[in-house]
Amino acid sequence: MTHAMDTIPMNMTSASSAPVAAIAQAALSAESARILVQPIYDALTASAPDLVRGRLEAATTSDWQNCATEHVCETRETAIERWSARIERVPDFRFVMREVLVSGNRIIVRGEAIGTPAVPFMGVSPSGRSFRLMTIDIHEIVDGKVHRTYHLEDWARALRQLRGEEAL
Repeated sequence: MTHAMDTIPMNMTSASSAPVAAIAQAALSAESARILVQPIYDALTASAPDLVRGRLEAATTSDWQNCATEHVCETRETAIERWSARIERVPDFRFVMREVLVSGNRIIVRGEAIGTPAVPFMGVSPSGRSFRLMTIDIHEIVDGKVHRTYHLEDWARALRQLRGEEAL
């Protein structure tokens, strides 16, 4: 597993974007990995549905799977719809990459998701309270794009924060 600026050779090719093409010609560093997956997080936090679609389509394969468990995955189109609906529910949603690791053709991101719901969210009425939760994402890279993502979020903590039972 690499961290910081350590590198592992990758066999990635893509003519769709200059940064991906540049990454494909060199070993994948943590910084290169960050650049490769950044459009996914830009899509997740986009302020308009067309931005969600464009950013997610640019970073993922057409058959991308977004998996919450080993056997529960959504298609790219379903993720676009769900992430677009998030814009109204949590309009100030932000995501911060705290750490990026590379292992073979996988990019692991430890991140933090932050937001303040504007409408009822996960059964909690809006109160002006925000949530801040840790996330772990594992992105599988195929031909210079994300082919599958496994993700884990601490939504139980977010609910406690939104109910005022736990500080941020």
